[in-house]
Amino acid sequence: MAFSLMSLPYDKEALAPAITAETFSYHHGKHHQAYVDKTNAAIEGTAHADKSLEEVIAASRGSDGGLFNNSAQVWNHGFYWHSLTPSTSGPSGDLASKIDEAFGSLDKLKDELKSKGAGHFASGWVWLAEKGGKLEVVDTHDADTLADQDYNPLLVIDLWEHAYYLDHQNARPSYLSAVVDGHLNWDFAADNLSRGSTWTYEA
Repeated sequence: MAFSLMSLPYDKEALAPAITAETFSYHHGKHHQAYVDKTNAAIEGTAHADKSLEEVIAASRGSDGGLFNNSAQVWNHGFYWHSLTPSTSGPSGDLASKIDEAFGSLDKLKDELKSKGAGHFASGWVWLAEKGGKLEVVDTHDADTLADQDYNPLLVIDLWEHAYYLDHQNARPSYLSAVVDGHLNWDFAADNLSRGSTWTYEA
């Protein structure tokens, strides 16, 4: 199947000044679109043409670097858009309990997301994920993804420079603070936790 660019789940002005409309115009409208286009071109007429995006990612891991990188980036970006929200509240219920169990408090989880994200070398992603009933903060490099791994991803933050350079220049910690403190979608995280299986990309 040909994949489509996923629409943003909010207006592109809705997260300013943490992430501005100009950044979304490039990041979503150009970068994400390019990954979709390159994935579609790579699978056209192949055995991958009728697979889901998650199946394409799993099949290309370790065997086709170009296809893996582009398809994984399509998935990662879709998951990232949903990990953000214009106004955040806070986790509750089972998610809040698991956060306290794993990290001690929500503030300590936020600190770990910020510190791991700031300390990550070069491009990549920092995730809140569930594995074996416990929550972890993990990072992946470049286009690598948790979409086909032994994790249930709950939230992700993009660490590539194009995610924040127009708004924060080279100050990745400033971007991380703005996103982690004000725009993480805890309802999305709770839905992913309760589902118990990895989110599916649907444009």
